[in-house]
Amino acid sequence: MIDVLTAGLSLKPEHFEPALSAQADGLWFEVHPENYMAAGGPRVGWLDAIRARHPVSLHGVSLSLAGDAEPDATHLQRLAALARRIQPSLISEHLAWSQWNGQYFPDLLPFPRTTSALQRIAANIARTQDALNTVIAIENPSHYLRLDRHEWDEIDFLSELARRTGCSLLIDINNVHVSARNLGFCAEDWLDRFPQALVSEIHLAGHTADPSLGEGLLIDSHDTPVAPEVWRLYRRFIERSGARPTLIERDGNVPAFDELMAERDQALLELERGTQESIA
Repeated sequence: MIDVLTAGLSLKPEHFEPALSAQADGLWFEVHPENYMAAGGPRVGWLDAIRARHPVSLHGVSLSLAGDAEPDATHLQRLAALARRIQPSLISEHLAWSQWNGQYFPDLLPFPRTTSALQRIAANIARTQDALNTVIAIENPSHYLRLDRHEWDEIDFLSELARRTGCSLLIDINNVHVSARNLGFCAEDWLDRFPQALVSEIHLAGHTADPSLGEGLLIDSHDTPVAPEVWRLYRRFIERSGARPTLIERDGNVPAFDELMAERDQALLELERGTQESIA
């Protein structure tokens, strides 16, 4: 049976019971697979139970596709085993690196968009897709400072990755807003150029101002509700693209499940409106 995805939520352990019993049409949940890559145990059993009732997506944070080495073979094997077990509707990863010269950094770090980086990342995406026997989606990052040595425009870089590997794209609308504010470009123009036909998933999340610099530096913190500016950008994008599976991300200051469902319902309403307007 093919899962029909509308608007979903990032899934937190404290929400196991209400998530399991939720009955909203098209509701789905996303988890970081690194938390569940075990042969068994309570967490995996918990995820099995959720998957029996709802579609699930895997959103990786540690493949380090832009790193200086191939993705760890053991990690890929464990990820593939989890994917076989729960049959996720979507699998995604970040356009970033977290390992270099054998050293691990607990963050998703930026890189200069050079042709050399493009070739390295495309090869790592291909290795990942071969190991999983499926297409993955690549997420646009948040940017906090200007890097030197870029040879590619960001959208052209993402589009070329998709062309070379067959991967799809995950567009994080909050990342677009944060990056536009931090680097000083127009988020609306950037979104209008984005290849919506390649998008298999959309993320929405909250952000905060840096404690020292204030609004001069926005942080993709995932610990606040989705901001009005991000909702406006989302509406603009889906009016062009039509409906895409959309996730509300929340990783800090996690509220009650009902509060997250209210944001999810807002995304569902925007999806329905956007679909109608794109058809019209």
